[in-house]
Amino acid sequence: MNTDIAIIGAGPYGLSLAAHLREKGVDFRIFGRPMAFWRDHVPDELRLKAEGFAMNLFDPKQRFTLQQFCAERGYPYAHTGVPIPAHVFREYGEAFQKAHVPQIQPDRVTGLSRTADGFALELENGGRVMARKVVMAIGIGDFAHVPPAMRTLPPERVSHTFDETAFTRFAGRRVAVIGAGSSAVDTACFLHEVGAETFICTRRPKIWINHPPRTLPPLKLLLTRIRKPLSGLGTGWRSRMACDLPDVFHMLPARLRLRITRGHLGPAAGWVTGQVVREKVPICLNLDLQRASMRQQAIHLEFLETSTGEMREMDVDHVFLGTGVQVDVARIPFVDPALARDIHTEGNMPALSRHFESSVPGLYFIGPLAAGSFGPLLRFAFGARFAARRLSARLRRQTAAVRQPL
Repeated sequence: MNTDIAIIGAGPYGLSLAAHLREKGVDFRIFGRPMAFWRDHVPDELRLKAEGFAMNLFDPKQRFTLQQFCAERGYPYAHTGVPIPAHVFREYGEAFQKAHVPQIQPDRVTGLSRTADGFALELENGGRVMARKVVMAIGIGDFAHVPPAMRTLPPERVSHTFDETAFTRFAGRRVAVIGAGSSAVDTACFLHEVGAETFICTRRPKIWINHPPRTLPPLKLLLTRIRKPLSGLGTGWRSRMACDLPDVFHMLPARLRLRITRGHLGPAAGWVTGQVVREKVPICLNLDLQRASMRQQAIHLEFLETSTGEMREMDVDHVFLGTGVQVDVARIPFVDPALARDIHTEGNMPALSRHFESSVPGLYFIGPLAAGSFGPLLRFAFGARFAARRLSARLRRQTAAVRQPL
């Protein structure tokens, strides 16, 4: 089975690109369960940090908006100030797929290798697809970071915050959440609400939690917008520039690009879950995890208290890791190792042309794997518009010429 273009991944980036290619009449196939990460790794009731206007998927005419979807389904919506539940965003993505990408193939890709004429994709159903070009729109699901100290513990006693979407089984248990970012705070909130004895441990001296939105008088609101303009990544000039100038970012030296991408919009937690944690969940700061081991039926954790140089120990029933992700081309499980070695990287992320093409001709990356080349914009769903427009135009031009059979 052959196709000109194969899109791997059916989240916001893959679906937005597919909608643009379909509108342009470009031959493609897309693989993956629609919004799979949001279904399998994000609690339904989690209130998302992004503002409503920044969570659209992008059809070419920009008519299938989150606002329209919420109005049709009776969900509360506002451009700003009303946090959207994760299940609403997932349902919206699934509805977008049915409307704009009806030909999706939900099979998971289990292998990707290079051939003389392009690429070969192996599917979980045993099928094989040949494609001239491949677009990787796989998101962050394969890149959960597990600290070395935790890797020897029984897997049933340790969860990454990606792993759980329901928490009732932890009621009455003593659970440590390690981390300081939004996923750690969100998880601690959900654990507290089901009756777990939970607390947060972080090596940071502080946990950042966003404040609830405030209603400002018109003049003060205007001055605030001048000082901190609104963008799809939040407020502030740096975020606005990241949204408006990804091509300028692409021209910066690699070391500077990577530093900005990793440092901008760090671990601040959303205000909805953050308020609960601030008031009701113990937070242990300046604790750097050194060792973890099993002692009888408990997990024994040993921390270095960085402010005093002393060691602290505690026993828990379960550990949640809010330790984020480490994006790395070499960790994509289905990519042939020989192909992975041929992809030139910067900070373990693929180095991309201004058209999202990697050093392997015909292999493209969009979404978080492209953030090292285009900046923080590509870490968030809001970047799908830029990626879909840029790459669909490029692929249409390339496929306009007469093609020979594979």
